Amino acid sequence: MDIAPWVWAATIAVLLGVIALDFAIITRRPHEPSMREAAVWVSVYVSLAVLFGIGLSAFTDGQAVDFFTGWIVEYSMSMDNLFVFILILGSFAVPREHRQRVLLVGIALALLFRGLFIAAGAAAVNTFAGVFYLFGAFLLYTAWKLVSGGGEDDEYEENAALKAVRRILPTSDTYDGHKLLTRVNGTRMVTPMLMVMIAVGMTDILFALDSIPAIFGITQEPYLVFTANAFALMGLRQLYFLIGGLLNKLVYLSYGLAAILGFIGVKLVLHALHETTDLHVPEIPTMVSLVVIVVTLGATTVLSLLKSRRDARADQGADGPEAADRSGGGDDDLDERVSL
Repeated sequence: MDIAPWVWAATIAVLLGVIALDFAIITRRPHEPSMREAAVWVSVYVSLAVLFGIGLSAFTDGQAVDFFTGWIVEYSMSMDNLFVFILILGSFAVPREHRQRVLLVGIALALLFRGLFIAAGAAAVNTFAGVFYLFGAFLLYTAWKLVSGGGEDDEYEENAALKAVRRILPTSDTYDGHKLLTRVNGTRMVTPMLMVMIAVGMTDILFALDSIPAIFGITQEPYLVFTANAFALMGLRQLYFLIGGLLNKLVYLSYGLAAILGFIGVKLVLHALHETTDLHVPEIPTMVSLVVIVVTLGATTVLSLLKSRRDARADQGADGPEAADRSGGGDDDLDERVSL
């Protein structure tokens, strides 16, 4: 797939324009979007991704399947990002009206970092096909960590890099609107707003280490890798407000992502064997990958919601007898007092 420089330039210009428009809207009226507003924007971004994929099918041969598969992989892994973002924003007690700004800056940083990682990954892939062994092994290790970890932690702990930033930059204890710098008793200090933005940016670097090798297991075309990442990230801010509460019910999300990463890891190892040896190993077609990923995500979501519903009913059932016992005990005490 030969992408002309003007296509790359136009794509990046459109993305920068969307980010600038988003930032202008947030700056003009800082607020927490309603469910309806978030749903509309998520629908817009999903529709744009679908239209982009349809356009690829019209102008390329078979590239649309690669794009949609990569986009779904990145979108599903973005759910994991959202869970950590929720922990970060809660840990830093970010005012609700300013959370959109933090998320947008985080998304802009994510696009920058992933663009750099994609360029480095593409260069490595073109130079040495054996790098797929490394990518595959890393994804299999990540899948094992997700399964053995049993899900996400309930608290966010600052990493060593963020603690080092705190030691270098004096930080105030309170927010000053959306400002990044403030004065406390005449001393210039950074606000927690800057620190939370740094935390979100650092977190996405770690997530990119998983997601970039994963999508290279779907396609090695840098343009498709970049656009799939871009479309997955652009609606992430609105998705946070739309399904933030629902994420707690997706109890099997980590296991579903582990299955997907493990599958892609095996796919990468098979591809590496095919490229670097004379062994006749089978390669997994992208269409098969798409079916496996969609079925895994669907099963994960359904099973998670069913378990959450069962747990809710079990909690209600456990509260019922206790309430009845408390009520019954009260009546017995009353009868005993009356008889006395």
